[in-house]
Amino acid sequence: MSGHSKWSTIKRKKGSLDARRSKMFTRAVKEIMVAVKVGGSGDVDANARLRIAIQIAKGVNMPKENIQRAIDKAQGGESLEEYTFEGYGPCGIPVFIECLTNNTNRSIKNVRLIFSKHGGTIGTIGSLSFVYQRKGVFEIIKSKVKLSTDDFEMALIDAGVEDIAYEDDTIIATCPFEDFGSVQKTLDDLKIEIENADLQRIPNEYKTLNLEDSLRVMKFIDALEDDEDVTKVFHALAMTDELANEL
Repeated sequence: MSGHSKWSTIKRKKGSLDARRSKMFTRAVKEIMVAVKVGGSGDVDANARLRIAIQIAKGVNMPKENIQRAIDKAQGGESLEEYTFEGYGPCGIPVFIECLTNNTNRSIKNVRLIFSKHGGTIGTIGSLSFVYQRKGVFEIIKSKVKLSTDDFEMALIDAGVEDIAYEDDTIIATCPFEDFGSVQKTLDDLKIEIENADLQRIPNEYKTLNLEDSLRVMKFIDALEDDEDVTKVFHALAMTDELANEL
């Protein structure tokens, strides 16, 4: 998981806090709306997917009224569709893209154009199933943890966490997809504030490129992330010290 924790550190340092929070809020709202539609209910007790979406929203410190507004919006008839893309970006870097959109044709057109412009190729659904594992990822500010390191780590391990990384002032805890709710509840019960919580696709291994090629890949990834319908972009580019300095 060391490659993943390096990318998490860089993402926190890039851009303004307000800009990042705004994007996370937008993504969380979309996730809640889709969860209501797919789960068929705005009732948290009856909709497991909505519970996870709300946990993610709480993980980015979204206010309760914003969460309820998103639920009401979805129940009022406004809907979004999920769409994913799998393929290879420049230099053969595998990329998995998640979209939430009210216009699937627009999303397909835009993402295909970005792949084409940057020399990537889109694959078939499932073509990268062997590359990624879906995980729950929690980011916690170290100073907010009042427990001893041993007690803190044991509580997380008991909840299902399989990897704990310490990066500067941040703790990154990773768990299997199915243990996301258990870890969230444990942190809530321990009154440990979560900086960010999310479901991510973690590559089994990262590919190292030279600086020039790495920057080409980053330009491609930035173009995808700037698209209005793209909510998440997962890739297997290794974070080298040289690349980190450039970013």
